[in-house]
Amino acid sequence: MCIRDRYQNYPNPFNPSTTIEYQLHKQSLVVLKIYDVSGREVSTLEKAIKSPGKYCVVWDGKDSKGNFVASGIYFYELRANNKRFSRKLVFMH
Repeated sequence: MCIRDRYQNYPNPFNPSTTIEYQLHKQSLVVLKIYDVSGREVSTLEKAIKSPGKYCVVWDGKDSKGNFVASGIYFYELRANNKRFSRKLVFMH
């Protein structure tokens, strides 16, 4: 498995930002997106080819247009090397 999925974002719940960590065991195209509870894409935090290693990405609670999202439950989905997983995030104003 190329992603070690034990990483949960922290802090969670969060305000004003949260950190998402992941680790790759081999070079991969990484796509990290935020979705609302309706499944609509809120933001793409990362879409790049990454080398093996540990990475941290910060989400500042903003959508793709730079606006703060409403308080509530969101999900991040991390895809790399034909693997994917998601975790729940709670944003509180």
